[in-house]
Amino acid sequence: MHPPVRLVAIDMDGTLLPTFSQSISPRNAKALRAAQQAGITVAIATGRRTAYTAPLLEGLGLRADMPLITSNGAVTRTLGGDPIDRSHLEARVARGLCSLLRPFGTLVFTFDHIGRGELVLEDFEQAHHRIAIWVEANRDAIEVVQPLENALPDGNDPIQGMVTGGLDKMRQAEKALKASQWSGSCEAVRTEYPGRDLSILDLLPPGVSKGWALERLAARLGVDRKETMAIGDNWNDVDMLEWAGQAVMMANAAHDLRTLAKTRGWKQTPPNDEDGVAVTLEMAVARRTSDRV
Repeated sequence: MHPPVRLVAIDMDGTLLPTFSQSISPRNAKALRAAQQAGITVAIATGRRTAYTAPLLEGLGLRADMPLITSNGAVTRTLGGDPIDRSHLEARVARGLCSLLRPFGTLVFTFDHIGRGELVLEDFEQAHHRIAIWVEANRDAIEVVQPLENALPDGNDPIQGMVTGGLDKMRQAEKALKASQWSGSCEAVRTEYPGRDLSILDLLPPGVSKGWALERLAARLGVDRKETMAIGDNWNDVDMLEWAGQAVMMANAAHDLRTLAKTRGWKQTPPNDEDGVAVTLEMAVARRTSDRV
């Protein structure tokens, strides 16, 4: 029997958010508030950067000290903007990744500052063709630099990079990276959306992942891994699901991931379009409340 949950890390896209919406459902929002009120620390753990995450949580009545693990673990801040943790990818490594991965898809690097230049790419039209919704949502933060290496002089270290394209191309890109001289200098985390033939290969500092960031956050809070829950739906969630003592896979996850969940003994919750996060949190709150009575 697991102890009551004290910390829960929740993925955003495909987990907390509905499939065709950028708004958190009323039931999920209510469940987030109820969990906080019950004494559970609710953390968001997403591949999105902070500026692309925080606006989705504003106006929901959530605590300002709510942790946001963003950029797949490279940056952790509170919803109110206070820094907690951060890692960087060395600029020299990022430059090497440009020449290696450019043939596979659209390359983007993210820097930890607000405004134009937070996101840097070299081919705006190519990016718009492949990830138009993302480009439009982030247009004010994007700067075009040609070649991309010029945005990466020594000392100007990004927090992460990404290359995006079709599923097959990103699997090829991951193989090329693992076989290259940069494999030990960079962590690669793949996210896939088969219905759109879209994949993202995130490029992170060595050892960095959502799981790494969640472990560090739990240590800061004095929370044991057995008291930690993680909820996710994609490959970039696997590390945090493996670390957390209580792991929950969304029913809308790909078949391979749901099979993995069964072999690991992870629980499954209803899909994101049926408020699976709320279902899980409501049970966690009920368990925590009953144990206090």
